[in-house]
Amino acid sequence: MPARPLVLFPDPRLARPAAPIDAFGPPTQALIEDVWDTLLAASAIGLTAPHIGVPARVVVIRMSPEEDRRIYLNPTILWASPETATHEEGSVSMPGVRERITRPARIRFGYRDRDGAAHEEEAEGFPAAVVQHEIDQLDGVFWIDRLSRLKRERLLKRFDKRRSA
Repeated sequence: MPARPLVLFPDPRLARPAAPIDAFGPPTQALIEDVWDTLLAASAIGLTAPHIGVPARVVVIRMSPEEDRRIYLNPTILWASPETATHEEGSVSMPGVRERITRPARIRFGYRDRDGAAHEEEAEGFPAAVVQHEIDQLDGVFWIDRLSRLKRERLLKRFDKRRSA
């Protein structure tokens, strides 16, 4: 499947919650492949169906080129640690700017695989931040919404300067 165009900030589709996947047949399999191909083309770590304009709860993650892809359909956080960790985050939908975000250091999350089977996983450190970042996107929470108002305003000014340069 070819890579699809990315939805770019401030497109309002990035702020809308995605619908759950309830059928795991060929259309969902094709969507997974489109998200995967777009992730590769964008050199991203994680990508959701909303990033390509499809409001569906599909996440594909590949932490490094040496790793296999991970496919999470309908992911939800089941538990989050009270301990936090801070990592630099960004988005292919808002290229050229990054900022440090504090999130729970460890999580347990549930999801369906590409065949619809239910699973649970735990993640810690940067992988936990990546999963939380992508689940936020599915919930209509863009990553900059996690910043203080002052940091968000400064980041938006930097982003606007990069776009107009």
